[in-house]
Amino acid sequence: MRIPGPEEIRALHEKHAPTAEAFASVHRHCELVWRVAEQLLASPRLAHLDAELVRAGCLLHDIGVYRLYDEDGRLDHKNYIRHGLLGQELLESEGYPAALCRFCSHHTGVGLTREDVARQNLPVPPADYLAETPEERLVMYADKFHSKSHPHRFLTPDAYAAHVRRFGEEKVTAFEALREEFGDPDLTRLAPQAELPPVTG
Repeated sequence: MRIPGPEEIRALHEKHAPTAEAFASVHRHCELVWRVAEQLLASPRLAHLDAELVRAGCLLHDIGVYRLYDEDGRLDHKNYIRHGLLGQELLESEGYPAALCRFCSHHTGVGLTREDVARQNLPVPPADYLAETPEERLVMYADKFHSKSHPHRFLTPDAYAAHVRRFGEEKVTAFEALREEFGDPDLTRLAPQAELPPVTG
């Protein structure tokens, strides 16, 4: 499988971003998620992962957000949950393989189940949207440490655990399993790239 490099992915973001502001928000977030994943990949216990695939997954995972902006540059927050499937469709239309497209549709939260979709009445087809490969799980996990709703800030593991608890204790358990698998990133080392210290609670 041919894996696109950072410049090709940046060009794809530029092609689909409706405004410069949207590009700055989404592409910057994707780059910061890659910085988290890149740091975690330095651990010898993760040497078996495909780092190039993880990098592409991080840089592409939120590209579907662009399809949620209206003509006035406003983001459709109500349907934000759909950005993963929209990203998968966008990458499919560009001819990318399923292994890359899945990073878009399988990174939300700590995994969306068919039951989550039904219980929360989410505007996506009922299905399991779960990260399955180690690379998919790492992209999903790294994404939890930077939120576009906290511009230019990282979230500590404890802050994310507190956030996800509102969706049920099973989500906290799933997040803790990811922490066990991949370890905690050193956000103090990454914070200078985000301009502000991490959100801790």
